[in-house]
Amino acid sequence: MMQVTDFFNIDNKLLELDKKALGRSKEQFERIDEITEYNQLKVLKAFIDNGVSEASFAGSTGYGYDDRGREVLERVMADCMGAEDSLIRHNFVSGTHTLTVALFGILRPNDKVICITGRPYDTITGVFGIDEKTDGSLADFGVSYGQVDLKPDGTPDIEEIKRVLAKEKPKMAYIQRSRGYSTRPSLRICDIEKLIIAVKEASPNSIIMVDNCYGEFVEEKEPTEIGADIIAGSLIKNPGGGIAPTGGYIAGRKDLIEKCAYRLTCAGVGREVGATLGHSRELYMGLFSAPHVVGEALKTAVYTASLFELLGFEVSPKSDEIRGDIIQCVTLGSAEGLIAFCQGMQSGAPVDSFVIPEPWDMPGYTDPVIMAAGAFTLGASIELSADGPIRPPYAAWMQGGINFHSAKMGVLLAAQKMLEKGVIN
Repeated sequence: MMQVTDFFNIDNKLLELDKKALGRSKEQFERIDEITEYNQLKVLKAFIDNGVSEASFAGSTGYGYDDRGREVLERVMADCMGAEDSLIRHNFVSGTHTLTVALFGILRPNDKVICITGRPYDTITGVFGIDEKTDGSLADFGVSYGQVDLKPDGTPDIEEIKRVLAKEKPKMAYIQRSRGYSTRPSLRICDIEKLIIAVKEASPNSIIMVDNCYGEFVEEKEPTEIGADIIAGSLIKNPGGGIAPTGGYIAGRKDLIEKCAYRLTCAGVGREVGATLGHSRELYMGLFSAPHVVGEALKTAVYTASLFELLGFEVSPKSDEIRGDIIQCVTLGSAEGLIAFCQGMQSGAPVDSFVIPEPWDMPGYTDPVIMAAGAFTLGASIELSADGPIRPPYAAWMQGGINFHSAKMGVLLAAQKMLEKGVIN
């Protein structure tokens, strides 16, 4: 029978903990498998109902007029998200770009947007113009920003949200589903539903937008199925299934999707143009594979939480918690621990395993940051990766794993490197 030690040098005591971690994860794995099957069948039905065929994969050039495959793919994505309509394109360069197109497509000068889940993560703050009116930001175009801070426990303050929205009546209420790189809990669908109810009660005309990054196919429903007006995300995260090489999607109300399409291209033309350049097959394949791949990433996160709980570290979410996204936070307690964790994980990557990550002064961050990422698609968060700033509490934020068995080894190698460095004994 094959042994892990046939291929990798892992301490026997870690292998014993590996078995315990797997045993502790069994109930969560069964739950993940049920959700994966539900979402896989939902996606399969969307492909069948929209008549996906070999002709759907043909590429277009130039203006891309009458690209049948592009149109079918957008109907498939809308069905998968339980939405009226969608835009899914390879020329969205990142999740932040996709969110930006949606924001600029919907908001106008003198409008106000209020983020009701506290301060959003770093890459979108410049888009809003939160700290300064940066050239080209929403603030630069006369859109004002406000936010309702989270409660001390990191959860949304429903009563304060209702009070602020009833007073301000903003054009948009903005929700960030994922924890991003913070320690606050990620939002589950049941949490988002409570927020949507609060918004509709306090300010019925406000458009509800959800940053859905890291959350697609984690649960059986998406925010657009419970009342969100518009959602957006990246294809090199969950919905690209580890196959899409780039891209993003926006889904929601048909009238809002039209506005976003006019921002994506130009007024009066919108979604009718956009050459696919032969990328359609990869986007279809990625979307079809996404529920299974998200399930593998969730299993990796649960296993990581279980293993590092056994090693005595603080983790969030805990191994038995129900999850709202694929991100797993492990608090390692020291710079040495964080560095060893990332270096060990990098050594188990299928790409660039020989690279030794070191902390560096990354633009936009106040502290040096260390990153472990050996991915087939550069920056793909659905592939196993981990990173964190070199500052207390020295936490690593880990996400991804396109197949559990390979990703589990990356996690074991992270623990092994910490053992070798004397961080754990």
